[in-house]
Amino acid sequence: MTRSSGVLMHISSLPGAYGIGCFGDEVFSFAKALKAAGFTYWQILPFSWPGMGDSPYQSFSAYAGNIYFISPDKLVEYGLLTEDDLAFATYQGSSHKVDFAWLRENRAILFKRAYERMTPEMEAEVEAFLNRNTWLDDAALFLTIKEQNAHALWWKWEDTALRFHEEAALTCARAEYRKEYMYHCFLQYLFFRQWSEVKSAIHEVGISIIGDIPIYVSDDSADVWAHSDLFQMTPEKTPSCVAGVPPDYFCEDGQLWGNPLYDWKAHAKDDYAWWMLRLKINFELYDRVRIDHFRGFSSFWSVDAKETTARVGRWVIGPGMDLFDRIAKVFPDAPIIAEDLGEADDELVCFLEKTGFPGMRVLQFGFSPNCDNTHIPHNYSKNCVAYTGTHDNNTMLGWLWEASDDQRAYALEYSHFSEKDWGKGGPMSPVCREMIRLVWQSHADLAIAPIQDILGFGGDTRMNVPGTPSGNWSFRVTQSALDSMDINGFNRLNRIYRRS
Repeated sequence: MTRSSGVLMHISSLPGAYGIGCFGDEVFSFAKALKAAGFTYWQILPFSWPGMGDSPYQSFSAYAGNIYFISPDKLVEYGLLTEDDLAFATYQGSSHKVDFAWLRENRAILFKRAYERMTPEMEAEVEAFLNRNTWLDDAALFLTIKEQNAHALWWKWEDTALRFHEEAALTCARAEYRKEYMYHCFLQYLFFRQWSEVKSAIHEVGISIIGDIPIYVSDDSADVWAHSDLFQMTPEKTPSCVAGVPPDYFCEDGQLWGNPLYDWKAHAKDDYAWWMLRLKINFELYDRVRIDHFRGFSSFWSVDAKETTARVGRWVIGPGMDLFDRIAKVFPDAPIIAEDLGEADDELVCFLEKTGFPGMRVLQFGFSPNCDNTHIPHNYSKNCVAYTGTHDNNTMLGWLWEASDDQRAYALEYSHFSEKDWGKGGPMSPVCREMIRLVWQSHADLAIAPIQDILGFGGDTRMNVPGTPSGNWSFRVTQSALDSMDINGFNRLNRIYRRS
């Protein structure tokens, strides 16, 4: 990586009329603002269709895109919607939050209207898209069959043959529910078509995209249903052990994610083909890819599926360099960023060094007045990506308000912040700017701040609180707030510290 900087904000957080950020003009507008401010990267969260708790990290498919990002305006351009349809799609509620319940109801009606207006030419394009993307058959079938089973968990489907993914039963389902099956293919075609158009426009502006891959997939997903042999499952096709992390900074009880764990010996038998396809698709979607919970490849926390807390578990050795030697052969110079947060040990440090991928540093983790850790800026290595905070952290201003007196005092002293009014927020917040400057002047190749820190927002705007099952992932920013971003100030900051 060359020395550069970026901003973290998910597509869903963009402003717009339709209840959630979409692949419309708002994307191009934000990319232009980033470029004017001297940034190089725009980091987003997984494109996955949000699942349990509306989380993009708990999706029904590792490949399918979030259909709520499909721009209604562009569907008018394609001749699939009318101006009256746009009025129907317009959200009348708060512009500060995503209303997922409203979206689920509204978009189901809107997209079915668009589907009914599909031309024969577009139908042929959808068929061609399906043929080019081998993962789509399983994803579309999964959703179709799930709808016929009142959205029951797949291992509770009445038809045993469908539950066990038997080809004869799948062939019958494709034929019997052809219209419903093609509807889901149609939506994925629209998602990937629009993203391709938007990504080209972003590149023309001069901004690159950092995407995000969740290491695990949901138990109730097309991936586990179609490839159950690649996961640790019982004979009844339910997970035997599940993923999580032990108690840490984010949650004193640990986090019980509930995702089925991989059977890495099964993956190794076919040279990790499932992972190679997953990486190939993501390298095509993004310019760089952050892999969440990277330490799970070195060793992972395994919890018996019957447990109700992540406190009871054990560390198990992962695939390690066997997987990444394969990745190096298939994808030389793979543009991966390793999310290596959490409790680090010598084994993880050594493993990351062997891969050569940059790890992550988070400023908020550095301000312990009694220790000198890797997250304090004077210890950042060149080959790392440094953040003021991530989507799992409080905002910088929110953190300062909630930090202990000792932590806050050390942070303010470390940043040479002399003003008494350290709690002032907003786009010109002096304390947020000082904290950002600490990361920007560090030795790290890439420096990134969430949009909340760029705009000086408080803790009520954080994206996610780990360990809480609801109320997350809904943060949105208004256009007036984005317009208040200090373009000149950040351009100067990027210029001074040679990041633009």
